[in-house]
Amino acid sequence: MIDDFLNGDLSAVEEAVRKAAATEITPRYRQLAAHEIVEKTGPHDLVTTADRNAEEHLTASLTALLPGSVVVGEEAVHADPSVYEALQGDAPVWIVDPVDGTRQFVRGEPGFCTLVALAQHGEVLASWTYAPVLEEMAIAIRGGGARLNGTPIRSGSPTPGAVLEIAMSHPDYTTPDQKHALLGLNADGVHARPCGSAGLEYLSVARGDLDAVAFSWENAWDHAAGLLLVTEAGGAQMTVSGERFRIGGGNALPFTAARDGGTAERVRDLLRG
Repeated sequence: MIDDFLNGDLSAVEEAVRKAAATEITPRYRQLAAHEIVEKTGPHDLVTTADRNAEEHLTASLTALLPGSVVVGEEAVHADPSVYEALQGDAPVWIVDPVDGTRQFVRGEPGFCTLVALAQHGEVLASWTYAPVLEEMAIAIRGGGARLNGTPIRSGSPTPGAVLEIAMSHPDYTTPDQKHALLGLNADGVHARPCGSAGLEYLSVARGDLDAVAFSWENAWDHAAGLLLVTEAGGAQMTVSGERFRIGGGNALPFTAARDGGTAERVRDLLRG
């Protein structure tokens, strides 16, 4: 079933992502009322009416496109953590982050996106990264490459001798051990900065505008789409232990995705200290 779906016309998935954004997200861009913004775990962890409604919209449309599939969405997991267990099951799973970069969205900044990935048995098979205000749609198919607005993209490699540009987890939102690991990026020849929307940082790596990311958390909705995008653009990924990132969890953290294998190994070594 999943192979037939992937070998068919996937334009309906792209249309579903675009429609959810057009219906539930962009009408609220710079139009959010105070009551439409709620703190989840703290002032830096926000959810809006746009997040919730867009996830509900995508849950209905995506499962209709692929009968028998299920959805693991950020807001559904927040309401019921057991939803996350679907990543370990046999059914195809849509992994959804309705608004990645909610803080940017709330501030009225354009740097947010909708992330959708399709996975089964722990393998990410396809992904869609859509930044509606920036008018960018990046799509990756496992074994089929990565495209941005229909044009193939390649991550390439950093210029030899150039400063390595890395986006990383904000140190304020990390454990002491993770903070210590990220301090390894304070090295000669490296410029590391706190990340914005994870999905858009991955896109920057995939298109060669950013050399690597280094993240210390493993929520599948933040990483599944971007990791496939980077990999299909020719990049590489690995955890601090040198293994590939597992979307189901249990990873050695932090982990990196980079423009090429050599850069991923260099960042991994820095994170090891």
